[in-house]
Amino acid sequence: MNDLATSLQTYFTTFARTQRDLSENTISSYRDTWRMLLKHLTVTLHIPTDRIDFDALTVTNIAGFLDHLQHDRGNNAKTRNTRLTAIRAVLSRALPDHPEHAATITQVLAIPPKRATRPVIEFLTREEADALLAAPDRHTWTGRRDHALLVMAVQTGLRISELCALTLDDIHLGVGAHVTCTGKGRRQRSTPLTTTTLRTMRHYLAERKTRPGTAMFCGPHGQALSRDALEHRLAKHLDTARTRCPSLAGKHVTMHTLRHTAAMNLLTAGVDVAVIALWLGHADTHSTDAYLHADMTIKQAAIDRTRPPGVAPGNYHPEPDILAWLNAL
Repeated sequence: MNDLATSLQTYFTTFARTQRDLSENTISSYRDTWRMLLKHLTVTLHIPTDRIDFDALTVTNIAGFLDHLQHDRGNNAKTRNTRLTAIRAVLSRALPDHPEHAATITQVLAIPPKRATRPVIEFLTREEADALLAAPDRHTWTGRRDHALLVMAVQTGLRISELCALTLDDIHLGVGAHVTCTGKGRRQRSTPLTTTTLRTMRHYLAERKTRPGTAMFCGPHGQALSRDALEHRLAKHLDTARTRCPSLAGKHVTMHTLRHTAAMNLLTAGVDVAVIALWLGHADTHSTDAYLHADMTIKQAAIDRTRPPGVAPGNYHPEPDILAWLNAL
C-alpha cells in the first residue's frame, strides 16, 4: 500500500469521523470525489489504480480532472468547487505526514475555486403552490401522505434530507405546535407550524400511527422515504398540477424549490431576513440575501419610495398628444 492509499484510509476511517466528526453526507461526497479522481487518473495516466501516489497529483492532473467534470460530465462550477474542496481536505490532512511531497501538495492546495454565476432563485407563486398541494389523490393513503409531506415542505422550508430524517417524535402538536430537526452543521432548530399545517398533520398522523416504523413520512413497510423517492413523488404530482396551472410548465421544480417558496412567502409577509435565516437554518444571512434579489415586489416598492413628492406611483404612460406635451416643456 503506497502513501496516498494510506492517507486516504487514515482520513476516511479516523480523521473524518473521529476528529472532524463530519456528517455522513459530507463523507460520502468526499469519498465519491476521490473515487472519480482515481478512476480519471487511471485512464489518463494509463497506470493501475493501486500505483497512483502523491506524485501523480500534480496541478496539471488535478486541473485536468476538474475540467473533465465540467466538460465531459456536465457539472457546473459549484459542483467543480465542491470536488476541489474534497481533494483539498484530504491533502491538507496528509501534508504534515508527508513533507517529501510538500511541493506537489502545496501547489494543488493553491488552486483557486472557479467563479460561479449565482442563478436566480426559482419559487412557486401562491397559485402554483395551491395547484401542487391539490394534486395528490387524497382518496388513497399514498395521496394523503404526499399531501401532508408537500404541505410540510412548503410551509416549513425543511431541506429534503431533513424531511427524510423526520420521525414521529420530531413533531409537537400541542400549544406552540412545531417540528424539530437537525440540519447542516448539526444545527438543531424548531420550526413553528401554521394552523393549516397543524390541521393537515393531525389528520395524517392519526392514520400514520397505525402503520409500522417511526419515520414521519414512510414507505409501504414503515421505512423512511429516500431523497429519490421524494423527488419521484414530487415529479408525479407536478404532472397533475401542470394541467391545472399552466405556468408550472415553464419551471424546473425540485424539493428545494419548495424550500425557496417557504422563504419567499416569509419575505413577502414582511419577515426580516435575519429571522428567515434562522427559520431556514442558515449559518448567516449571506445565503438568505439571495431571496431579496428574487423578490421583484420589494424592488418595485423601493422604486416607488424614491419618486419625487407629488408624483403618483405607477408605470410611466406617455401623453396621448406628443406635440402638446412637447409644447408644455
